[in-house]
This record gives sequence, structure tokens and C-alpha cells, in this order.
Amino acid sequence: MSDRPRGMRKGLAGYGDAGFSLFLRKAFIKAMGYSDDALDRPIIGITNTFSGFNACHRNVPDMIEAIKRGVMLAGGLPVEFPVISMHEAFTHPTSMYVRNLMAMDVEEMIRAQPMDAVVLIGGCDKTVPALLMGAASADVPAILTVTGPMITGSHKGERLGACTDCRRLWGQHRAGEIDAAEIEEISGKLAPGPGTCMVMGTASTMALVSEAMGMMLPGGATIPAVHADRMRHAEATGARAVAIAAEDLRPRQIMTEASMRNALRVLQAVGGSTNGVVHLAAIAGRLGFDLDLEDLDRLGAETPVLVDLKPSGQHYMEDLFRAGGLVTVLREIVDLIARDCLTVTGRSLGAEIDAQPASWSQDTVRPLSDPIHSGGGIRLLRGNLAPNGAIIKQAAATPALLRHTGRAVVFTSLADMAERLDDPDLDVTADDVLVLQNAGPKGAPGMPEAGYIPIPRKLAAQGVRDMVRLSDARMSGTAFGAIVLHISPEAAAGGPLGLVRDGDRIALDVEAGTLSLLVEEEELRTRRKNWTPPAHVHAERGYAKLYFDEVLQAEDGCDFNFLRAVPRKPEA
Repeated sequence: MSDRPRGMRKGLAGYGDAGFSLFLRKAFIKAMGYSDDALDRPIIGITNTFSGFNACHRNVPDMIEAIKRGVMLAGGLPVEFPVISMHEAFTHPTSMYVRNLMAMDVEEMIRAQPMDAVVLIGGCDKTVPALLMGAASADVPAILTVTGPMITGSHKGERLGACTDCRRLWGQHRAGEIDAAEIEEISGKLAPGPGTCMVMGTASTMALVSEAMGMMLPGGATIPAVHADRMRHAEATGARAVAIAAEDLRPRQIMTEASMRNALRVLQAVGGSTNGVVHLAAIAGRLGFDLDLEDLDRLGAETPVLVDLKPSGQHYMEDLFRAGGLVTVLREIVDLIARDCLTVTGRSLGAEIDAQPASWSQDTVRPLSDPIHSGGGIRLLRGNLAPNGAIIKQAAATPALLRHTGRAVVFTSLADMAERLDDPDLDVTADDVLVLQNAGPKGAPGMPEAGYIPIPRKLAAQGVRDMVRLSDARMSGTAFGAIVLHISPEAAAGGPLGLVRDGDRIALDVEAGTLSLLVEEEELRTRRKNWTPPAHVHAERGYAKLYFDEVLQAEDGCDFNFLRAVPRKPEA
């Protein structure tokens, strides 16, 4: 244990008299009914991310009680405190826009309040990365747990889950195959209880990669939100928080370049969300290194997709839980990971794998010899249309479209797309390439999950289910299709995507890793001279000003530059 101030003596308010500061602090905390004995114990903060707007976090109050029980059984004093709570479907313009605000809230509240360790409760997509970003910057002993995935629902005997089935069934509704009354009935069956999306969306992905990085106790990523094991895991997390406080085990000792590489390996093996790339890049930037996109690509080539979960497969997260959870995946790729990485248990990842119960026969996690998909779940693309990179979740795409050349049909903004996409007179065929501009970090703003561009209604009615689509936006991990995302630099920042015009030819070759705009350079130079940024990419006050002044591109995780451990130098 270090000799730095602990408990109530940590981070005293500045009154110019340390003795008085401690006296005053104790006077006010005793108004909460604490005894001197309680106040002499290690203080474990617990982030309360519950909100009436956040169904993914509906079980957080119960989890907090279980965490508190674990803390007290281990001799600590649990103190919960609120931080920002955000839900993907309830945050305007997008939860990504406020992810960095939540990360700042977490970082500053951990620093500002006296706690010897902190339990981070995540769940809905952007909360886990925000918590880990803030914890990485504060570097106070921290341990993560998550709310867990929802159980599945059903409709007419068909098993359903948010939100891959949301998108699939909504597509059928757009095509006229499901009427308004039935789609409304379905909306009450897709999310039948508390917890996060039960497919391999961003929430599931971030839970799994966080466990792989060592920031969560083993097994925690896949336990369903309603399962009793969820509460037992929360109790164990609270108890372990007291121990890491005594050991002074910090996030930066756990989240290293090697453990991040393990996370990328798992991201590929589970067929994880493309959003995971952005979030891991942001966490890496807080730790002082850059996420290597070429390394992501190499790892993908070596690591087949093994988990048979929607949208790349057929099963759901509760099936992965029944199959043994993450350790079942880790055992299949054990020769591809760094076993010696430290975890929040105080032991290595390899030791934790060996300590888990032996695997059993199941059909959710495939063996290396029989994968769901080979060649990488996520591929990096480069070319004159994406100088700083773009990505595609090839495991969830139509194979025939992974090498495709087509005519661009361009939407200059989200509003333009909403206005014209379903116009019967839209000049579009199934062989065209749908292009969405100005939907990136600054362009939207907030890089919304608009990359899942709907199939134009008249094509959907003809039975078209997939097309090549590309943008500087993100896509939900629950989505699927031949969709190119995170094109960088974004259109609103002057990237080549903003120069694309209707009728241009675009070539996608996923196997070669290329994305090309087939337009002469002289013509592009002319277009570049005439280009002007969208009028809205600045603000005069408040969080919006901070956002537009500081947000970085996708390869840097869309974090704020000044929050990185080593900020980017402005371009000359």
C-alpha cells in the first residue's frame, strides 16, 4: 500500500487548513448517519448510472445494493455517486456526442471525491467506454461491471432480440411485408426486460473486450441482466474493489498495449461491433498510445469469427453465457493472446483462463477448425476515398458485394437522405453505391449510427436486402450489410468523401483492403477548390463549442484532443 492519503483524508477541499478541511468533511458526512468506525474504512465509490430514460440500466439499483454488500463484507465503506447516464435511443443528437462529456464527468468526480477505489457500472453502448476513458485518465484503482444482456423475446414462435431483429423486421415493414399494427405489436417484444441488446452489438462487444483487457472479474460480460449470477458477480466486484484499493492496483497497470491487443483479438473473434474500434482507440489515447489500425487488420486475418451470434450468426448473448462466456472463446484463441497480461483480479489472464471450469460441448462458440467466418470480422480499408482509413464488418456483409464497383448516389446530409431516400423518382438501382456525407464527428455532429443507410423503399419492395453503402458515420453493432464506415477524414473536415458527386464510380475491394473514387485527380482538385465546410461545424458557447473545437477523427476515437495523454499537434 502506498503512503498517500486514504479515505476521508484524500483530496481535501482547499480551506487553507488541512485539519479544518478534514473536520468539516467529517461533520458533513456524519449528516448521512455514518459512524467514526465506518469513516475509518477504505472508501469505495460506486458510479450510479441509473436513469428513468435508460432501460439498459434498469437493474443498476439492485446491482448497487449487491456491490455495497460485497464492499461491506470485505471491510470497506461503499458510497454511491451519480454520473451521466445515457441511452442510445434517448440521446439527441446521438450518445456519441455526449460520450466524452460522460468521460469527463467520471474522471473529475473520481478525482474530486475521496475514494480509495471505484466500481464502474456500465451497460448501454457508450457508457462502458466513457467509464474506462475517465478511469484511465484519473488512474485511481477501478473495477468494471456491466448490467448484462437482456433475455430474448418472441413473436409468433420466432425468437427475437434487440436490435438486429429490430432492423430486420423494420426493413420488412418498409418493404410492405409487415403492416403498421403488427410492427407496433413487435415493438413490445423486442426488448422484454432490463439489460443491453442481446446480440453482438456495441454493448456486448464492449463488455467482452473489457473483460478480455482485464478490467472486469471473469465471467461478467455475458451474465443476463435478470440472472441471479448478475447480483453475485456484482457482490464479488464490490469485495474485489476493497482489495484493489489496498493493493493500489491502477487501470494503467491493467490496460496496456498488450492487453489492448488482446481486446482487438477478441473483438475479431466474437464478430464484434465496429464501434468497438472507435472506443478502443479513445481508451488507448487516454493511456498514451495509439490504436494500430493495421494491427487490427493483421489480427483479423489471423483470427476467424468463432461466435455464432447475430448479426454475424444466429444465437444471442444468453446462449454465449450458457456456453461458458468469454473464457470459451479465449480457450480457442489461447495461442494467439498474451497470457501474461495483468487483470483486475491481481492474476494474469492466462491464470484466470486456466482457473475457470472446463469447457463443455456447445454450438455457440465454434472451434478454430470450423469458424463462422475467416479472414477477419472487421477489415481496414484505405484508398483515395479514405486516406486515414475506413472499416467494414465483412462478417455481417453479403459476400457478393465485398468486391463491387458501382455508381454513386449521394446524400449530402442526414436531412437530405431523410427527404429523398424513399422518393419514387430517386435515380437508384441495386448495383449503385449509396453515399452519405457530413455524418461524421463534426458533420452530423456526433458521428451517429446513420451508416446503416436504409435500402430505398422502392428497391426494398423489389426484394433488395443489401447494397454497398458508405459514409463517415458509425453503425450499430446490431446492424448488418455491405456497409463501409468511419471514412476519415470526414466530409465536414475536408475529406475526399465530401467531393463525391452523383454518378461517380466507386470501387470497393475488401480482400485488397481498398476503397477508391474513380475520378481523375485534376477533377478532384477542382472540386476541392470549390469546397466549403458546412455552416454548422462551429459553435459560440457551451459544450457544443468545446466539442467542435476539440473532437478528433475516428482513428483517434473521436475523443477530445486535450483529453488525450499526448494531444495531437495541430496541422500546419
